[in-house]
Amino acid sequence: MTSYTPPVGQQQEPRRSRPLWLRSLITTVCIIAVLFVIELIDAATRYDLDSNGIEPRQVDGLDGILWAPMLHADWEHLFANLMPGAVLCFLVLMTQRFLIVTGIIWVISGLGVWLFAAPYSITVGASGIIFGWLTFLIVRGLFNRDLWQILGGVVLFLIYGSILWGVLPTNPIVSWQAHLFGAIAGVLAAWFLASRDRKRMQRTATPGVAS
Repeated sequence: MTSYTPPVGQQQEPRRSRPLWLRSLITTVCIIAVLFVIELIDAATRYDLDSNGIEPRQVDGLDGILWAPMLHADWEHLFANLMPGAVLCFLVLMTQRFLIVTGIIWVISGLGVWLFAAPYSITVGASGIIFGWLTFLIVRGLFNRDLWQILGGVVLFLIYGSILWGVLPTNPIVSWQAHLFGAIAGVLAAWFLASRDRKRMQRTATPGVAS
């Protein structure tokens, strides 16, 4: 077997990867599109999909933790979550920690609903994830000891901080449990990632310690 290297003029330049902001924007648009498709199917089936939401303290309702954030009670519910959700989704994607942050929030928020929501109810909606993304972005700079992240968190708090009142049980048809545990999960995600990053940096900086 022989190798061949083309002349310099015939060599192809390596493809440049898309910038992070563009990849984050495309991913956000794709997520929104998926939510719209799901809601279209839900509406076409007279909102039968909503029965797959979280049923509190029912073993067969545990799988609702997986499906609930992708389902919405109606179009009004979806559009209410859409604007803050799209902005926060994009910003979390920009941190390059989207999967682990969203995973932590998804599970903890869902478990909180399953454990503490009113009996015989079914909870759907992405608001628990949205609350988690918001608190993650607000507090991560404190755990990372990063001035710019702190300032960014302050700006987000000034813009969206008022929605955090949703962690209180003020409306019987709104799942404050999802909001509360989503918000808690966002703080936990910020703490966990900052702690893990510091430990990793310490192992790298210390001679003779395997990373």
